[in-house]
Amino acid sequence: MINYKELSLLAETEVVKFFESTPPELTYHNLHHTSSVAAASEIMAEYYQYNERSKALLIIAARFHDTGYFKTKGENHEVVSVEIAQEFLHKNGVPDDDVEFVTRCIRSTKMPQTPKTEEEKIICDADLHHFSLPNFLEYNDRLWKERENILGKKISKEEWLADTLNLMSSHSYFTTFADANYTSGKQNNINQIKELLKKNKTDSHPSSKKEKVEKPSKGVETMFRIASGNNQRMSDMADKKAQILITVNSIILSIIFSQLIRKLDGSSYLSIPTYMILSVNIFTIFFSLLATRPNLSSGKFTQKDLEEKKVNLIFFGNYYNMPFDNYHQAMTSVMEDNHYLYQTLIKDIYIQGIVLSKKYRRLRISYNVFMFGILTSALSFIISIIFLK
Repeated sequence: MINYKELSLLAETEVVKFFESTPPELTYHNLHHTSSVAAASEIMAEYYQYNERSKALLIIAARFHDTGYFKTKGENHEVVSVEIAQEFLHKNGVPDDDVEFVTRCIRSTKMPQTPKTEEEKIICDADLHHFSLPNFLEYNDRLWKERENILGKKISKEEWLADTLNLMSSHSYFTTFADANYTSGKQNNINQIKELLKKNKTDSHPSSKKEKVEKPSKGVETMFRIASGNNQRMSDMADKKAQILITVNSIILSIIFSQLIRKLDGSSYLSIPTYMILSVNIFTIFFSLLATRPNLSSGKFTQKDLEEKKVNLIFFGNYYNMPFDNYHQAMTSVMEDNHYLYQTLIKDIYIQGIVLSKKYRRLRISYNVFMFGILTSALSFIISIIFLK
């Protein structure tokens, strides 16, 4: 019996390893594109309530559908992609019917697309779902640069945009899901391309722009490392201080309950100071626990959050309930966008500071309660013993 969920994870691992050696000229057909298509395929498979087998095979097809680019640089790459996928499936003892399912899905992505079955329509729509994305022009620039790299010649901006406009204008999504969710975004991008063609901004050619520095300066790296490290050390210090308060007050409480309270019947004058120190201990422990009490969010983020660059993917509390494919795709987007990466690091440090401020505020209350409370209680004991005994 095939465990399809495990098979899908094996396929993911295989493809990730495969893309580790992505040729630099493939700026579009890389792991980011593959993960994006797999994620879109999974969303549609769940929408159409596919069983575990069909969903897994569809996602596997999505992961392997462009692996042939490595050997062919695009020319009939689906044929090679099928061979690579079949080799993986046969190696893992997958039945012939399942191999045929994956094969059909991969072949259907060949342009112009002519899918026949529902699963073929899904993977075709997933392959071109980026037509509808708000950052479509970024994807289009990557594909433009890739075509120039492969052909070994420059393509003018006007020519590239005209070809893109022709492709998108003649394209229609095949599934009802894609038609309902992607068509509007695609039309917006078509309108943007028309505007760009009118303006004919030739100076925006990707190869004519000054290359952005991929790596941050050592000063920036050091700043982020020190800031994050300081926040972590401050958090550890707060936790240790809270633990000390909890331990000390727990010991005092045990002494009160085991020694003092039993003697109150014969020493009623000690009642007030005893209950005072008891209250001090309880409130100190309460605020110390409050300072170290963990707080988690829902652990989910939406595609809109990602597109608007609002989500902090460094903190586990924002993604622990998300499927791995969605998280992987999101992290890949962050790594490919330096501006978003720095925004994420800045936001993470800021949020750490907010959390630290709450922790230290509560810890300060604990120390104040303990410090003034223990002093007041001690004076109360002294007064009671001297004047009320």
